[in-house]
Amino acid sequence: MSGQVVACSPQEIGSLFLFEKLSAEQLGRLCAQGRVELFQPGPVYTEGDPATCFFVMIEGTVVLSRRVGGDDVEVTRTSQPGVYAGAMQAYLGDRVRQVYNNSMRVTEPTRFFVLPADLFADVMREWFPMAVHLLEGLFFGTKNTQAMIGQRERLLALGSLSAGLTHELNNPAAAAVRATATLRERVAKMRHKLALIAGGPFSRDCLATLVEIQERTAERVGKAPVLSPLEASDREDALSDWLEDHGFQQGWQVAPTFVQAGLDVDWLEQVAAAVGEEILPNAVGWLNYTVETELLMNEIEDSTTRISHLVDAAKQYSQLDRAPYRVVDVHELLDSTLLMLSGKIGPGIEVVKDYDRTLPAVPAYPAELNQVWTNLVDNAVSAMNGAGGQGTLTVRTALHHERLLVEFRDTGPGVPPEIKDRIFDPFFTTKPVGEGTGLGLDISWRIVVNKHHGTLRVESVPGDTRFQVLLPLTAETPDEEPE
Repeated sequence: MSGQVVACSPQEIGSLFLFEKLSAEQLGRLCAQGRVELFQPGPVYTEGDPATCFFVMIEGTVVLSRRVGGDDVEVTRTSQPGVYAGAMQAYLGDRVRQVYNNSMRVTEPTRFFVLPADLFADVMREWFPMAVHLLEGLFFGTKNTQAMIGQRERLLALGSLSAGLTHELNNPAAAAVRATATLRERVAKMRHKLALIAGGPFSRDCLATLVEIQERTAERVGKAPVLSPLEASDREDALSDWLEDHGFQQGWQVAPTFVQAGLDVDWLEQVAAAVGEEILPNAVGWLNYTVETELLMNEIEDSTTRISHLVDAAKQYSQLDRAPYRVVDVHELLDSTLLMLSGKIGPGIEVVKDYDRTLPAVPAYPAELNQVWTNLVDNAVSAMNGAGGQGTLTVRTALHHERLLVEFRDTGPGVPPEIKDRIFDPFFTTKPVGEGTGLGLDISWRIVVNKHHGTLRVESVPGDTRFQVLLPLTAETPDEEPE
């Protein structure tokens, strides 16, 4: 939008604080190369458009806003003469994308001193060469530092996740290795027992009966009931007594295995009736090996299933095999993140999941949301670790004013009021040197607000800190993350 060009007075623009130290010659040159424009109420320029002019307000009222999701959020409203906006990075030239970083409108007839961007850049380089060098170094240095530390932040998170995943994988993997070694030993003994039975004076019908009992025993293992400790103890005593009464001297050794497999005295009575007294001890030994191998194979299956589940959780967390933008169930993302971080959370912290499973799936960038969950869980755990390593982390989901709420609540010491407004600033951290980069919450804010058109906020008192993520239930099209 263009304004009405009016007279430019060197004395008037010299009264603005930005130009008050310039000479009369410099002020005259500004008036000659720039212009004064009068804008009626309405927009002056729009965020994202090419930055063509630098504006300094002479009189009136100006409003600056930033686009957040589908809304324009007001960030500044002022009537202070001399405030400036527009092509403020024109002195950097083509090294950065020259667009307006906000939108500007005026609410009453307002006069601006306007310099075209190229003339503003020339004036800066000619009149303030050292300042330009300092500003260039500050701009690119900050940008490079933020990029490098952002990468470091992701590497630190990856290290924590790798440690947690390694810890979680180690237990089932070790169990599978132990069970496999034991299984090999039991199968060898089973082959030996089979050779003894086959070489004995047993009829073909008797051997067929034994094989049939073996099959039925294996089936019974898969349907074994879950017993209380008292029930299991009573059944072990009964089995031990029965075995000893029938000439099996080591009954107390095999009784716990038989109980675990769901066998009882009635079952052994059926076995005794089928094979006869002379073969019963060998039959019991044979069935013991059968039960042990079935139980060991179940243990290996459980362990490998657990490993597969962990790998699936890692894939879910990383979203390596998924579309970058899709409709997701946030509970799946939360579960995978909590599982990946379980090794870091520690035994003193209780995790409570208060999920509303009726919530709909939402359009999102799931890998980025997992990064947000990681940062918020990590901060909560760090806060509670700093208070003795004890506490409760509650992860809650709910519907809140037609948006999906994900809340992370910890019982740590809380966020001090004096820093509450700074925690989302880049590079601000309360962690000791070397333990935090100060970008976790800044990155989280950008992901939630800029990429998902949502809200990230904090409510905190000692013993009750809540980070709340509010996500829209629908979205027309995915937005790219702004520069």
